[in-house]
Amino acid sequence: MILNVIVDDQTYPVEVPDYVLSEGEEFFAKMDHDMDQGWQMSREWVDKPNATMRCQIAADRMLTALENENQHMAVMMAGYILLRMPGVRSVRVGTAGDLFETEFLAGPQS
Repeated sequence: MILNVIVDDQTYPVEVPDYVLSEGEEFFAKMDHDMDQGWQMSREWVDKPNATMRCQIAADRMLTALENENQHMAVMMAGYILLRMPGVRSVRVGTAGDLFETEFLAGPQS
């Protein structure tokens, strides 16, 4: 499955192999456990991030991974988003430092 990551006016397709989606739940559950403790989102501390906020956090981590050419982490973050937000096919990542600007777009499955 592919998650299209839109950064400014560029689109980066991140291909997530099926095995990441089927076998990555332990990793994704650890991410959820970490976020259960609360998370700093931009300038705001969020005690209990909801599903959308959790995916915004993952998208931010994915952007960092892409910038650092860490393809493995980018794929894992894309897998998290695809599993936690069924139907999402693209993410427009905010680059102004505000995680709340990140938005998710539905589309046909690839």
